[in-house]
Amino acid sequence: MNLSRSDKNSVQSKIENLRREINRHNELYYQKSAPEISDAEFDALLVDLKKLEEENPQFITPDSPTRRVGGRAEGFKSFVHRVPLMSLDNSYDIDDLKSFDERCRKLADGRDFQYVAELKIDGLSLALHYENGFLTAGATRGDGFTGDDVFNNVKTIRTIPLKLKGESPASVEVRGEAFLARSVFQKINAELDMQGEKTFANPRNAAS
Repeated sequence: MNLSRSDKNSVQSKIENLRREINRHNELYYQKSAPEISDAEFDALLVDLKKLEEENPQFITPDSPTRRVGGRAEGFKSFVHRVPLMSLDNSYDIDDLKSFDERCRKLADGRDFQYVAELKIDGLSLALHYENGFLTAGATRGDGFTGDDVFNNVKTIRTIPLKLKGESPASVEVRGEAFLARSVFQKINAELDMQGEKTFANPRNAAS
């Protein structure tokens, strides 16, 4: 079916409005824990968007909520890190911390600096790659030089944006930790136990 220019503009506007609305509800639900609509109402919005995109594929964009993947990949290809993705050393000794402080002061060469401390989240290290603001790759640490390509899995994590907000550099890598909250971990294990299936040993094991 051929559409006039005004019809095309109207359809494109509907698609863009739906995307904004769905992304807003995603943020409210997954990041702010303050949903405004039911799951059924959210699913209906997604169905409407998917239908419009299928009928008008020229308006599909890589950051559309419909581009998120729902399943888990069976196998993983290798991903070579552009810059080695190394891990942090552990320390249980005050002398280790003193030595670390001495090295930092030597590197600072007389300049003032401060430490920032935070609780360690035990999860799975990820490297996310964005090109012109769009998520294009996701990989695990692996041995620090080569990890697993988990791009499809990464796209199932609702708190990871498919497109960065505002102005973005042509290419940027974001590194962080994928993890499960204890409450989510306990819920998953309870469901597995009810189904008579093997449960996970810990949240990190479940996340990976």
